[in-house]
Amino acid sequence: MFKIMRKFFFGKSKSSKPPYPLPSKKADLLHLDPNRNILVWFGHSSYIIQVDGKKILVDPVFSGAASPISFTTRSFAGSDVYTTDDFPEIDYLFITHDHWDHLDYRTIVKLKPKVKKVITSLGTVAHLEHWKYDTAIIIEMDWDEVIELDNGFIVTTKPARHFSGRTFRRNQSLWNSFVLQTPSMKLYLGGDSGYDIHFKEIGEKYGPFDLAILECGQYNEYWKYIHFMPEEAVQAGIDLKAKRILPVHWGKFSLSLHDWDEPIKRITKEAEKRGMPILYPMIGEEVDLDHPGQSFKWWETI
Repeated sequence: MFKIMRKFFFGKSKSSKPPYPLPSKKADLLHLDPNRNILVWFGHSSYIIQVDGKKILVDPVFSGAASPISFTTRSFAGSDVYTTDDFPEIDYLFITHDHWDHLDYRTIVKLKPKVKKVITSLGTVAHLEHWKYDTAIIIEMDWDEVIELDNGFIVTTKPARHFSGRTFRRNQSLWNSFVLQTPSMKLYLGGDSGYDIHFKEIGEKYGPFDLAILECGQYNEYWKYIHFMPEEAVQAGIDLKAKRILPVHWGKFSLSLHDWDEPIKRITKEAEKRGMPILYPMIGEEVDLDHPGQSFKWWETI
């Protein structure tokens, strides 16, 4: 632990943050065509999916920091183009686990009037209840549970290889990945995880997936068992029998030692090598889930 902390505070890459503000787009989320199936990524692990008429928000962090201390772990310049005011009513809010870069107090409290239902990992409800959420709208799930949210929307919780905790006490709540079946699509919401055999098991039982959303950043050999190396994320997509993958957990915060753009460079190189289709939209860019095109490699312009 001493070695890791020393490297984290004194051994970070000089390029751990982008030298210029990140390019972005801004969709009008309040007036989306309900007949379109789209995804918008907000940087790191936050994204919204509109599919089959439902709006699904995952791990939103819009406070500008991934830390309990607002002036530390600040978001990259240009990555905060959305605020909670930009969001419509949310049918399903998914929280994969309780780390600060996935469960943000200020964001969650501001979104409260807009959220119809929360789906989260076992034990995480304690935070939401403390923040005055109505527990009647919260569904907390253990691994390997199945629940029908609405007609044609079925969520199955699966394991992830990670941990939880917002203070020095760890693992007081669970960390999940989610298999989300909608009337027209099957999606894998990966959360945070290291690589292991559970991806192949999930792929064999639930695959193929139209899209697997997998982390690819904030990794290091020191903690490779709880965060993918980028190449392992591609292998996980193959194991899941995913038609394409969307790499997240990068592009907004520096939570490791690598260059800010190293994750996307490594994962795109491996995906091209392995023949795995990959999406890499700019922050705020709409992705058409029915006919996903490809954005340019925008990080190369910075």
